[in-house]
Amino acid sequence: MPHSPRFVIINGDDFGFSNGVNQAIIKSHEQGVLTSTSLMVTGDAVEEAIALARTHPNLAVGLHLVLVCGRAILPPSQIPHLVDSMGNFSDSPFQAGLRYQFHAAAREELQQEIRAQLEKFCESGLTLSHVDGHLHLHVHPVVLHILVELAQEFDIRVIRLPSEELGMSLKLDRRRLLTKLVWSAVFGRLRRYGEVLLTSQGIGFAKRVYGLLQTGSMTEEYLLGLVPQIQADLVEIYSHPAVLKDGEPQNGPLGTGELELAALLSEQVRQVLTAKGFELTNFLKVTRL
Repeated sequence: MPHSPRFVIINGDDFGFSNGVNQAIIKSHEQGVLTSTSLMVTGDAVEEAIALARTHPNLAVGLHLVLVCGRAILPPSQIPHLVDSMGNFSDSPFQAGLRYQFHAAAREELQQEIRAQLEKFCESGLTLSHVDGHLHLHVHPVVLHILVELAQEFDIRVIRLPSEELGMSLKLDRRRLLTKLVWSAVFGRLRRYGEVLLTSQGIGFAKRVYGLLQTGSMTEEYLLGLVPQIQADLVEIYSHPAVLKDGEPQNGPLGTGELELAALLSEQVRQVLTAKGFELTNFLKVTRL
């Protein structure tokens, strides 16, 4: 009896953050297993990222919505309850989340900023593969509802909902145990909420999404342990590859981006994906969501 097909999307976040991140994502796509990326339209190297994406048509590109730890599209005068005088969001996801939940003026400005980031993506001429968010603030109920409201206008067909098994993660790596326990509980509830909302609106999401609990440490060793245990047939695995460059900001702890880049370039990782029946794909190609 033939096995049902299995699909895996390998995504690189923070495209456009810096030249080093852009280089790592393109190298992972050309030489490794990366099939998809998420564009920060407010990133310092966003124009370079867009140009690179145009010359790599098989690389699917989604929007990496930035609403915390980053810069806004709109000027501070237009969204004074969201950003400081320099146009920067809060560096605290917790504080930002509370503000978005309970501050009416902030929620109104939030819709304007999310629309502006989607419009900036559209201006690139790239096809929108999916939407996810910096530090996953896009799964905040207020933000998720705004994305759903804008989905038809901007052709949002897929939104990332983190979903991974805590026991599996801890079996492979018990570091940062308390953080993993808290995140698993919080994002587990957000996942269940998001599933109901997105399903009701016909918006797709992967059955399992791996990367949250192991953020910054999606190494070759971890992936080689993870992939054989995955039971779902439609999976997204994401990481934050980067090439370390002097003078450039880093999108994670020093050196972690290069470790994650090495994992995406690993022939052993490619082989274990193949051995477990996974076809490398992206959200633009997958119809069974």
